Amino acid sequence: MKTILIIEDEAQTRNIFLKCLEFEGFRAVGASDGTAGVAMAQQHNPDLVVCDIMMPDLDGYSVLSALRKARQTALIPLIFLTAKVAMHDLRRGMELGADDYLTKPCTVEQFLAAINSRLQRQEQLLALYGPHQEVQNQAASPSSLHDIFPTDPKLAAVFRFIEARYDQPISLNDVAQEAGYSPAYLTNLVQSHTGRTVKQWIIERRMAQAKTLLATTDQSVRHIAETTGYGDASYFTRQFRQFHGVSPQVWRQQSVAETTN
Repeated sequence: MKTILIIEDEAQTRNIFLKCLEFEGFRAVGASDGTAGVAMAQQHNPDLVVCDIMMPDLDGYSVLSALRKARQTALIPLIFLTAKVAMHDLRRGMELGADDYLTKPCTVEQFLAAINSRLQRQEQLLALYGPHQEVQNQAASPSSLHDIFPTDPKLAAVFRFIEARYDQPISLNDVAQEAGYSPAYLTNLVQSHTGRTVKQWIIERRMAQAKTLLATTDQSVRHIAETTGYGDASYFTRQFRQFHGVSPQVWRQQSVAETTN
């Protein structure tokens, strides 16, 4: 049975949501303010949190920030409830790691649809990239996932998808679809959390693998280009030069020289 935590200071709204969830077969728990909500999240470890933004104690942003900072609650999906829909409010929530927004007033159908959609997406991500899922190609490179990508619970699924598919043609849309976000939302999220774009992280991973293959194998540049997701060896060479300042051939020669000296 899935557990849903509702953090809402309006008692009538909170009770309606709790009853709807119980009727649908969820285990529903409620908190009347942000401080109690954070404590209940730590106590019950819910599968999803629905949190109002405007609350007199801790507001929704403070609740989300507290949840994301704690290891136990960092990966719990959170849906904001808000009567405010200004772009700066949406951006602030995205930067903190909100998973979705529901605008008040909303219907019971909209409320349940948002919850079921987010839970379904979370299950898909866990099935693909759960703790027991081996990452493809990790053994082929001395650089592990944690050596290349920053540790960020909100972006873990994004980086795992890149790790698993960097050797194939992938785009921003592919990553966004897999993570369950719109391309625009994901772009802002990754940029605000890392200072880089999704494309730059894909290139970063490909270049790391290319360096490993150039240094440890005698494979041709064309073959290495194909192995790291580039169908065009010339484009790979140009991108390698932009990234490292030298061509793949020169980098290989320098690497071999450093090893033998």
